Amino acid sequence: MNVRKVIFWLHLTGGIAAGILVLIMSLTGVALTYQKQMTTWADKRIHRVEPPADQAPLSAELLLRKLEEARPSVIPASVTLSSDPEMPASVTTGPNQTIFVNQYTGEILGTGSQAIRVFFRLMTDWHRWLALSGESRSIGRAVTGAGNLVFLIISLTGLYLWLPKRWSFSSLRAMAWFRSGAKGKMRDSNWHNVFGVWCVIPLVVIIASGVVISYPWASNLVFRLAGSDAPPRMGPGGRRGGPPMARIEAPLQIEGVDRLLSKAQQYSNNWKTITFQPSALNGKTVSFAVERGYGGQPQHRATLTLDRTTAEIVRVEDFGKMDPGMKARMWMRFAHTGEYYGLAGQTVAGIVSAGAVILVWTGIALTFRRYAAWLKRRMNEP
Repeated sequence: MNVRKVIFWLHLTGGIAAGILVLIMSLTGVALTYQKQMTTWADKRIHRVEPPADQAPLSAELLLRKLEEARPSVIPASVTLSSDPEMPASVTTGPNQTIFVNQYTGEILGTGSQAIRVFFRLMTDWHRWLALSGESRSIGRAVTGAGNLVFLIISLTGLYLWLPKRWSFSSLRAMAWFRSGAKGKMRDSNWHNVFGVWCVIPLVVIIASGVVISYPWASNLVFRLAGSDAPPRMGPGGRRGGPPMARIEAPLQIEGVDRLLSKAQQYSNNWKTITFQPSALNGKTVSFAVERGYGGQPQHRATLTLDRTTAEIVRVEDFGKMDPGMKARMWMRFAHTGEYYGLAGQTVAGIVSAGAVILVWTGIALTFRRYAAWLKRRMNEP
């Protein structure tokens, strides 16, 4: 058996073993393509604020005071202010719990679009954990991680199999374009080749980054290849592991917030959102996450740590100042969804995920056709 046949059977066996799992992850990947944009659009549609002609937004201190009066028993986990004059301030009060506040009046507008959040939560649960919950999620994560690894092998072996034995314009055209009038096995094979050729490079990036997210050894390998030491275990969102920030139940020391916020705004004139944790206002330092993009773009994000008393910046965590390993790891995380490259990257990731659905479907069809032909030959043997 020659090398090409070995690779073919490795490709076929991997497809049979992980086909349904890859199909689920690809379909949910398509559904999650524009999650951030669609959620923002739905929230703004419900809680769009009409900016008063003669009034500026309330100061952060006054907004927090009004929030404290309306919800005295709740210390918000985070507050996000937007530069969009029609977008209300958003306040996170717990896991998957967000309320919106009119930045001009302090009025609590309510929660965001629950229907779209339920939908995306369901898609995320299937994509990451196969909709398992509780302690079973570790099983779901292990299965999807293994599926990513097998899918990477399938894609790399497929890339080898798609290479023509002889390079010519006609052979490349046969692989890279649709054959008119093709039916049955010929159609399935043609579609499998065409979608594979056009999708394989971004698909390998998406799958490989999924492996890095799934396995600590793969994440550590990224750091080593970049010439950096691996940090403590990182979470799915690319954040360093560690205990959550302690919840401070004492009344917030709100005075001075405006001065701190002004300093954070001055760091970037083109900021889109600024997020801070009110509980930190009782400490010696306060951190502000300044987004110059629309989320999912670490190269457009900076985290500033300011001295609570002097309002001086004591630390800046900026993508440009990270070591090569951390940059590579952050790139892998957000290349997985295409968000690193903005709307264009998300669109490519969504199209490639849809292409993966076609690849799985035609691959399964070709496998059944191959099996049926084999079974027919066995039945016709004397």
